[in-house]
Amino acid sequence: MVAVSSAYSTSSYYKAAASAQAAGATSTSTAATGSTTEQAATSVTLSDEALAALADRTFATVISDARAKLTTLLTEADRTSPLEGGKLALDLTSLDARELFAMASDDSFTPDEREAAGLEMQRRFEAALSGPAAIAEVTGNFTALYKAAAEYLDSLGLEEKAGTDWIAGRAAITEAQKQLQIAPKTMPDAGEDDPVALYLALVEAGKSAQPQDIADVATGARKTLDALYADAIKTGKVPTFNKNTTIGTYIDMSKFGSRTLSAIVLDKTGQFTDQEVSAANTAMRGKSGAALLAGFQNAAKSSDPTAFSQNIMSLFASMTSEERQAAGWSDQFYQAAVQSYQTTTKLMDMFAQAGGGNTGFLSWLGK
Repeated sequence: MVAVSSAYSTSSYYKAAASAQAAGATSTSTAATGSTTEQAATSVTLSDEALAALADRTFATVISDARAKLTTLLTEADRTSPLEGGKLALDLTSLDARELFAMASDDSFTPDEREAAGLEMQRRFEAALSGPAAIAEVTGNFTALYKAAAEYLDSLGLEEKAGTDWIAGRAAITEAQKQLQIAPKTMPDAGEDDPVALYLALVEAGKSAQPQDIADVATGARKTLDALYADAIKTGKVPTFNKNTTIGTYIDMSKFGSRTLSAIVLDKTGQFTDQEVSAANTAMRGKSGAALLAGFQNAAKSSDPTAFSQNIMSLFASMTSEERQAAGWSDQFYQAAVQSYQTTTKLMDMFAQAGGGNTGFLSWLGK
């Protein structure tokens, strides 16, 4: 086994960021409120039986599964390494948390493969915090930001949670949450093992994990589409984007991840046909609309009038610049959400000062 530079560890990478922060970098005043937000990233829901089956695998089986998946991904991408220029050049999202940890920690994998797994681990952790951190920057409340970090760490595999990095990071979050119960708008002092503080320092220093280059994503999407077309033709049917086809094979773009769809929609490499771009655009807009609807429905269940604005801010921050562009989410859209939050908060404060209260305010709105 080798030491793992995970997203919550005190590895040299994170210590460098912490040192930069201590030397004078100002921590971003980020936090998150208690409202639950829907993330824009595509997720897969497994049945209880499937989750149990995954959990029952021995770690040796997990390592074998990780190797098999990585080999397939490298072959499909026509690559010998998941890295290029020190950056991820392979989509590792199909590996679950245990498989990714196995790839990062077992010395049967090459140094490049272990480094790539570490980068993906960092990317996932940072993706889990990006939305709450964006809300926090506006609201000044750190409570839900640390809650998001705690939930992410708790979702990882048993092997990873037995490691010293996880134990130290989780203990720091627990300590931070205790402090936040007393002062929710004061950045906790939980020591150098605090993964949230280190994440904020990385963002401040411009050293947060970078997603796979959009050109590489486009190349992968091209190969995936070609493979789907070939499979359809083998069955004697014509591939089509017509959902109501009775004679062809429907190519369902909605199953593609948001970043893959954005690579097709933007088509910066000129690899896609007009039909493919149109189908991807429809699927991307569908995902975007579904995310906004979920955010609205979630906010409707909340007692916080600012919940929808916060959900939009969280969604926006969780998307890459390419995803935002493909979905038509502009900076002005984000600013409108921020202004809505600020205006509503100001109105609530004015109402309270006039003798009302949160309960009275919500009753007045018809809650």
